[in-house]
Amino acid sequence: MEYIVSARKYRPSTFSSVEGQGNITATLKNAIKNKQLAHAYLFCGPRGVGKTTCARIFAKTINCQNITDDFEPCNECESCKAFNENRSYNIHELDAASNNSVEDIRLLTDKVRIPPQMGKYSVYIIDEVHMLSQAAFNAFLKTLEEPPHHAIFILATTEKHKILPTILSRCQTFDFNRISVETAVQYLKYVASKEGITAEDDALNVIATKADGAMRDALSIFDQIVAFSGKNISYQQVIDNLNVLDYDYYFRLVEAFLKEDSTSALLIYNDILQHGFEGSHFINGLSSHLRDLMMCKDPKTVQLLEVGTSIKERYAAQAKQCDTDFLYTALDIATKCDLQYRMARNKRLHIEFALLSLSRIFTEKKKLLS
Repeated sequence: MEYIVSARKYRPSTFSSVEGQGNITATLKNAIKNKQLAHAYLFCGPRGVGKTTCARIFAKTINCQNITDDFEPCNECESCKAFNENRSYNIHELDAASNNSVEDIRLLTDKVRIPPQMGKYSVYIIDEVHMLSQAAFNAFLKTLEEPPHHAIFILATTEKHKILPTILSRCQTFDFNRISVETAVQYLKYVASKEGITAEDDALNVIATKADGAMRDALSIFDQIVAFSGKNISYQQVIDNLNVLDYDYYFRLVEAFLKEDSTSALLIYNDILQHGFEGSHFINGLSSHLRDLMMCKDPKTVQLLEVGTSIKERYAAQAKQCDTDFLYTALDIATKCDLQYRMARNKRLHIEFALLSLSRIFTEKKKLLS
């Protein structure tokens, strides 16, 4: 049987199965319900958050011959089957990154005049539309403003600021959100259960964090980890495969700072370098760790931590050992070190001096008070 990557195998086929974009899917469904379809839409947002997926579902739904009561495609009529099997003549996709000339747009506008053979609408999805040349945008303007009644345009882009105002004014704009870590973890759990894979919550949390708000990236990383570890995914396997710094390093460092144990702090940093991690990666992670500890000082901000349950408990326990003044000073030192890292000539010494400063916070405070 042919292997299909998770990002394709579990690509949503209905509005209800789209994760993290509830406001957008609800708006599109209401537009279908009230028969208020615009002739042009602009879907913008980060990569891998469902822009093209929602465009395809929308195109399938408005051409469905038996729309369900909650305005979802039936996936059973001939039109839906044609969409699902990638043989529909009602949907036309253009990659503007490689088809960005005036001639490409002229071919598209000529095609727009032809009515659909089956269904009511021909939907034209133009991906990475910001890549169109200035001349191509100008050639596209008239058609975008007054297309035939059967044509609907859906423009998708990751860089909305590059779209001409004249194009923006002709489209209904939908801003897609980054997928939260919690949402990505829940979806990865669903995929894992479907594939018969057991995975630790902390392991899935690291994958979701590494994906940085992109569900497609999360699924691609998940496939990579499965190829590495098989049917059982552990936290240790994930951090080893993705070359992620273990949270444990940072917890041990803060313990050393609290004890004013500069020797241990320097030895921990040396161990990190021995494992092949760069100084910039380390100091950025240390700043994030101190920030998360700061968030744990107030019950209202604990929810801002994007980590697994067991790791969150460790953060809460360590935060109790740190007073707010210590965390504020430590965060100030770490962020300044991070900002100045690129300009430092001796980068190792630059970070080591920051670690020494972090280990002397209480000593310096006593000097100021005396």
